[in-house]
Amino acid sequence: MQAPVVLAVDGNSLVHRSFHAQAHTGQVCWAVRGLLTQLVAAVERIRPSVVIVGFDDAQRSLRREIWPTYKAHRVEKLDTLVEQLTQAAQAMRELGVAVVIPDGLEADDVLASAVAFSRRAGANTVIVTSDRDAFALIDEHTHVLRIINGGVDASPLMNAERLVTLLGITASQYRDFAALRGDPSDNLPGVRGIGRHHAARLLTEFGCAAVAFDDLDGVRTRLGAGVASRLAHPDARAAWELNCRVMAMHDDVALDLDLSSGVGVLPLRAEAVGAVFRAQNLTWTTGQAVRVLADVEYAEVEPPQSVVPPWVLGWSGGGAPRRLPKLAPRRPAAEQLSLFDA
Repeated sequence: MQAPVVLAVDGNSLVHRSFHAQAHTGQVCWAVRGLLTQLVAAVERIRPSVVIVGFDDAQRSLRREIWPTYKAHRVEKLDTLVEQLTQAAQAMRELGVAVVIPDGLEADDVLASAVAFSRRAGANTVIVTSDRDAFALIDEHTHVLRIINGGVDASPLMNAERLVTLLGITASQYRDFAALRGDPSDNLPGVRGIGRHHAARLLTEFGCAAVAFDDLDGVRTRLGAGVASRLAHPDARAAWELNCRVMAMHDDVALDLDLSSGVGVLPLRAEAVGAVFRAQNLTWTTGQAVRVLADVEYAEVEPPQSVVPPWVLGWSGGGAPRRLPKLAPRRPAAEQLSLFDA
């Protein structure tokens, strides 16, 4: 019997990506629409049992309270982005998926907690995000669908083998890798002079950064005097250690998930899915959303004609509006290849 799959979505990451990618359209709530359409595409591709979406706490940051320079260089979010993040969380709740905004924490912590929950429950996890930090969570039961240009269908599903091919390191080494390299987007400078290539070589040779810092003679012998001198700099180890602490994800956020029933378990209520997509004026994708998220034909839950504009129903005047054609049914789950085949 195939293990259930938990789809853990980084709401902040996808809303931010949609906001900046589609801001030129001038449409109201364009980022909320982007999150909704990407959610449908991800569910259709992955076929999960449960969907959970995490968002950052917009009011408080434990990391910034402990390390005031964390993300301190970022400008204040535009009011339109703040508003759409709030609306996106509400739209997800109305859909019926699980939404978690952890006190003082971030969406990354929700993702890590979803992975921990899945391990305990004997489930697999697919993380949907555009943030590379989630690579640290990859293992034989956890994959990352990293959203890049081209949307969900064009994005790579990263597993342990693909991560090694891409970066030359394992998932267990990713936090060391990121801490050595630094993360300018979070105002976390890395070890001066150690970029991604040197970081990957260090980890390949020594297994972890701590061993490399403790064996500078070995670094000098294997990677050269230049790399050794950069690690020997008085600020180098402190920078790496600080980054490791800041980048560590909390995996104990309360999620209140149940794989068999309750919030987030698929299929969702068709009426709820249709209402959310129509409210966002996603008329032409409502049918697909209902079919994918609720596993029923859209025509079976079509709203009263008075609610839907006549042009949506294909009415050109005269007589009764005609109904939209039924969409093809979803393929049975048995026809889907397992994402986690041994």
